[in-house]
Amino acid sequence: MRSLPNRFQRGLLWLFMQRPVTAIITPILHRVDGFFWKISGGRLFFSSKLVGIPAFRITSIGAKSKQPRTLVLYGYSEDEKIALIASNFGQANNPSWYYNLKANPKCKVEWKGTSCEYVAHEAEGEEREKFWNKAVSYYKGYELYQIRTAHRLIPVMILEPVK
Repeated sequence: MRSLPNRFQRGLLWLFMQRPVTAIITPILHRVDGFFWKISGGRLFFSSKLVGIPAFRITSIGAKSKQPRTLVLYGYSEDEKIALIASNFGQANNPSWYYNLKANPKCKVEWKGTSCEYVAHEAEGEEREKFWNKAVSYYKGYELYQIRTAHRLIPVMILEPVK
């Protein structure tokens, strides 16, 4: 895993976790990241550089549509595993990509100019706690999102490379 976000990045993260800012930035951020990903040849995500949290381009199959769905998601890597936090920015429901990976666990991950096939599973018990705590050490907003969504436990999805 990389180093923790610096002081400037932590300040931006604090700003981004505020509910009014989240409502404004959420629909914009994925489009901006997609643009930077294209012009950099798959090596750069704007938001990742800005706030210091790794971003991954994930392509999965839609749970209902059965069509490919591609998103930029933020996560954390440890060895070959990638952890994705299904916080949905503290909204009431889990994000659609969570349901897509539950229904169709095989996915493609693009990161740092490479592309690999992965298989997803939902972390539970000690594995969830380990990755959840690591995520919170990077971004305190996850704790706030859990408070906002007290009716649901925010899922942690683990992606492992297909061998």
